[in-house]
Amino acid sequence: MAQASYSYKLFARSDYSAFWALFTDNLVNLMVLSAVCQFVFQMPAEIVYGRIVPGAAIAILAGVLVYVLMAKRVAEKTGKDVTALPYGISTPVMFVYLFGVIGPIYWSTQDAVLAWQVGIGAGFMGGIVAALGAIVGPILKRITPRAGMLGTLCGIAIVFIGSVPLTQVFENPIVGFASLVFILWGLIGRFRLPLGIPAGLIAIGVGTVIAIILGQSSFNIDGVGFYPPLPYVGDLIVGVQYLFANPELFLVLVPVQIYNFIETMNNVESAEAAGDHYPVAACQVTDGMGTMVGAIFGSPFPTTVYIGHPAYKRMEAHAGYVIGVGGVIAFAAVFGFLAFLNGLIPIAAAAPVLVFVSVSLITNTAFSVRTEHMAAVSFAILPHISSFLMIKWGSLMNALRNTGVEGLPGLGDADLTAALLMEGAHYEGHLALSQGAIITGLVWGAIVASIIDGKFRNAGGFAVAAAIMSSIGIIHAASLQLPQLDGITIGYVIVGAFLLVYPTLAPKEYLEHRVIVPDEPDFMSTDAPGKRA
Repeated sequence: MAQASYSYKLFARSDYSAFWALFTDNLVNLMVLSAVCQFVFQMPAEIVYGRIVPGAAIAILAGVLVYVLMAKRVAEKTGKDVTALPYGISTPVMFVYLFGVIGPIYWSTQDAVLAWQVGIGAGFMGGIVAALGAIVGPILKRITPRAGMLGTLCGIAIVFIGSVPLTQVFENPIVGFASLVFILWGLIGRFRLPLGIPAGLIAIGVGTVIAIILGQSSFNIDGVGFYPPLPYVGDLIVGVQYLFANPELFLVLVPVQIYNFIETMNNVESAEAAGDHYPVAACQVTDGMGTMVGAIFGSPFPTTVYIGHPAYKRMEAHAGYVIGVGGVIAFAAVFGFLAFLNGLIPIAAAAPVLVFVSVSLITNTAFSVRTEHMAAVSFAILPHISSFLMIKWGSLMNALRNTGVEGLPGLGDADLTAALLMEGAHYEGHLALSQGAIITGLVWGAIVASIIDGKFRNAGGFAVAAAIMSSIGIIHAASLQLPQLDGITIGYVIVGAFLLVYPTLAPKEYLEHRVIVPDEPDFMSTDAPGKRA
């Protein structure tokens, strides 16, 4: 009877705090992509703020509408409050589209308009690939241990969502620390602030005020105006035609969209671990369709379910926070306030919110997987450290060139690689691990978790799948390729063969009794296969 009278409230008081966290996440992405397009790729402001940003807002609004309805349906079906899935521009994929698709076109043609057209063409085609993930997503979710899916997300959270914003706090410590302390107090410590004001709002507000006093913020209203979102079908067709005329661009596009639908699957799993159960296939279709809608209206950048659902769940948010974010982002985009906010809000004031999202995801993972599976989580994190190193090494080389250093070898040069190895920097190994890091982390997390559970066929199956993906360049390669039998592929074959064959030959007691590892805590649960010996 209680369930029959249940009515899900879209808005709750707790949505205010969640709003500021998700709004900051989306705002930072929009600030970054608009700055890169305008100042690195020399796109005119009319394209950046008149087409790309309003198109991104339409994509976000479209997804928000679906995820609000989905939350309402799940809540009424289960008879309990749920938190709507956070949604927005995919941060990792955004950088791939910027520097893997749009950038190369601009640098080779010096045509910013063509670079934008190819970008929206790539976004549209990528949305189709992402939506097709709905076919395989539920199967992957069923066979992939939670530790593998959440572990690879923890890797992203640590190196990109947590450590990078934290460095921005330390680069501007007066602003950053003033904002960070309110995040620690109100969101991590979960203590109330005066008048119940959301910690995220106070953090950004205090940081912005200090930045204004220090002269680090500016009030620039030059970009304020009216930028209605319009469909750009003709430009989209030009971009798609360019893609088919230059099919090598698909070698960048397809793998990154495979990553994107796996990211959606992982983030839905993260929501399930936090207590909210959403259909993964419907979410993958929504993300793909949102990306395609955004491309039609001028935005090249794919959308996805965000990584931080456990954080918003802890805040007891409903659906109002995503409604608010969609509405405010749309308003700011249509009336040109993004350029104004770019100058007003310092990165150091917003960065602590992202640090909280990172910490919350990692903490939730530790509570939602079995203790012995933390070994799998740890393993899944490692490829992302290599990905981070490769990005920063590339940035270092570019910085040296930009400061006038001449005669620099490129990363991958044989002599430089040998010299790095002599200094203990294993370039080739980090390069291999960095390519397709999210899939690599998921695979190794799944292998380790399956071995711990004694599910050797499952572990061997993931190793064989990794061998196939490695051979065609989905992982451990810069682009797709014809199947080849390189060292890494052979390595996966060896692992898969052992896991599939040895358990059938090993004495039964070897599989029933676990050994004690010296100096290691005995975390193996009593319900795990086998007994400790």
